[in-house]
Amino acid sequence: MAEYGYFLACEEHGPAALVEQARMAEQAGFTSLWISDHFHPWHDAQGQSPFVWSVIGALSQVTSLPVETAVTCPTMRLHPAVTAQAAATAAVQTNGRFRLGVGSGEALNEHVLGDRWPQAAVRLEMLEEAVQVMRSLFTGEEVSHHGKYYTVENARLYTVPEEPVPIDVSGFGPAATELAGRIGDGFVTMSPDADAVQRFRRGGGATKPAMGGLKVCWAQEREAAVATAHRLWANEQLPGELPQVLPTPRHFEQANELITRERVAQNVPCGPDAEAYVQAITAYVEAGFDAVYLSQIGPDQRGFFDFYRSEVLPRLPG
Repeated sequence: MAEYGYFLACEEHGPAALVEQARMAEQAGFTSLWISDHFHPWHDAQGQSPFVWSVIGALSQVTSLPVETAVTCPTMRLHPAVTAQAAATAAVQTNGRFRLGVGSGEALNEHVLGDRWPQAAVRLEMLEEAVQVMRSLFTGEEVSHHGKYYTVENARLYTVPEEPVPIDVSGFGPAATELAGRIGDGFVTMSPDADAVQRFRRGGGATKPAMGGLKVCWAQEREAAVATAHRLWANEQLPGELPQVLPTPRHFEQANELITRERVAQNVPCGPDAEAYVQAITAYVEAGFDAVYLSQIGPDQRGFFDFYRSEVLPRLPG
């Protein structure tokens, strides 16, 4: 049975707005939350980027929904030991309802301390070692680790949940997807890719959850929704490795000039037609995903949640 969650976009909304959206999501019938982890927005029009761990603390006080980062990069901007402490605290705050989604990151966020941005294969090696370090720390035992990329000496987390924090791994290509199957407690991605789900299952994820994210833009007029989606999230349509290697919001603004409004209209459910949303969400279910997370683009969050509750949720596969 598929579950349906809401994806809070830190790139587009400030802390207070994200907390209010979490309240509305629970009232609308969503059963869990994703929240993005960025240092920068993708481009300036999005306009926000609060520190995700502070927001999660606030979420723990206003909603009973499970929360997951989608996703955190624990390899450069944040050391895996510091990420482990943040995740363990979040799990305690949410009474065990926290999952740590991790990925190999983007230069946009991770190069800000001046580190060289490695090749993809190296980033995946770093991620694997980071997951090993974090799992050791989640035990609450003292950890010393001298690895290829990370050193930890006499580190112990004193505030830990009763059960270790589940770590789900993001994948957008074969190597990352296979890594998710091998080391992850679940799989995270952003397209209804049945082949990726099968690769994850074959790689060791047979009984583990596969979770997909989907950007949408509800509005009473479709053309207005398309314009909003194009203005704020054209970057979702950038191909290949560009989202991982472009270093600044300014570079994304330049690349976004290549993305037409027509392309956004073809790929993002927009407007007032409930059937378009039902079909897009159902594509994930049919591809084998266990959970689908929706994110409403733009300021009309209340309108979206009312629409989802009355027009979309009743028509979704159980």
